[in-house]
Amino acid sequence: MPTRRALLTGLTGGLLAAGTGRAFAAGSASAASLSGADPVSTGSRRVLHVHPGDSLQAAVDTVGGPGRTIVVHPGTYREVVNIPATTAELTIRGATRDPRATVVVFDHANGTKKPDGTTYGTAGSATFTSAAPGLTVRDLTLANDWLRADHPDITGTQAVAAYVTGDRSYFENVRLLARQDTLFVDTSALDAFDRQYFRRCHIEGDVDFVFGRATAVFDECHFHTLQRDVTFTPKGMVFAPSTARANPHGILAVRSRITSGAEDAAYKLARPWVPSYETTAWPSLVVRDSWIGPGIDPVVPYTNMRDTYPWQTMRFREYANSGPGAVISVPDNRPQLTPEEAGSHTRKAYLGDWRPYERS
Repeated sequence: MPTRRALLTGLTGGLLAAGTGRAFAAGSASAASLSGADPVSTGSRRVLHVHPGDSLQAAVDTVGGPGRTIVVHPGTYREVVNIPATTAELTIRGATRDPRATVVVFDHANGTKKPDGTTYGTAGSATFTSAAPGLTVRDLTLANDWLRADHPDITGTQAVAAYVTGDRSYFENVRLLARQDTLFVDTSALDAFDRQYFRRCHIEGDVDFVFGRATAVFDECHFHTLQRDVTFTPKGMVFAPSTARANPHGILAVRSRITSGAEDAAYKLARPWVPSYETTAWPSLVVRDSWIGPGIDPVVPYTNMRDTYPWQTMRFREYANSGPGAVISVPDNRPQLTPEEAGSHTRKAYLGDWRPYERS
């Protein structure tokens, strides 16, 4: 079984973190103890620097208005971070362009008990949570290093790296690492169609590791399925959308690639998630112009979460994909967009008047 350090060592072989700062739990450092706690004025924007030994959450708690930036310097920050909805237009970025150098990590799972005896639940297990509109995160790693093998008594094994609900949430050059339910792309309310954009991110896990009801666009991202110590297949699924029926746009992966650390055909591309709290959901997923590796079963790439909601009745489509995992041997098992339909499944169509992809 993999160790936590193995889990957090990226596909490119980089170390878990650079620097030698001390680790700490969430809230263990006050805002007053932050190194460089006095924000540095840079025109109309204000910048706060967080160094190893400081708390990123404490820095977030000092943000007093929109348009602030927190620069996180290389190191490992072992804490839970929560960005409230009132902290609008916040930027959190690593101090270097290498996302492996700055790591925010914790180890809660769905079934982990809180001090009061209750459990965290799936969303509550997240290392990084944001409800803030206009959030930008770039150039760092968000991880949950909880492992099933270390906790055989816990059956709620979902362990989220990032839980995101705010509209116009933008992630670029971010590594999102966990096992089950790595990235929860959710919305702020059941009647909201919040938009999220992930550009050149690395996302890895094993079961449903990109899931939720948001309008979420993944542009030039790398999805990596992990080896899982089980004897059955499928060992897991990459996507599990739970899109609202009224939302014409769910999860879109474009110009991306899917690789695997497991044997060929061990994984499915997706399964639909219809939550008990929203049984009218109509999951939507489009994977287009992407390379799909041999780890994905090319013959039967989709499966059911519950037979009550068969995947064939969902909005699952592909278009112009390549690679051994994209081979169409049974056409009924791989619904394809027509060229005309493909024009409605672009980042512009999904994100509307918000165009983060135009940033330099």
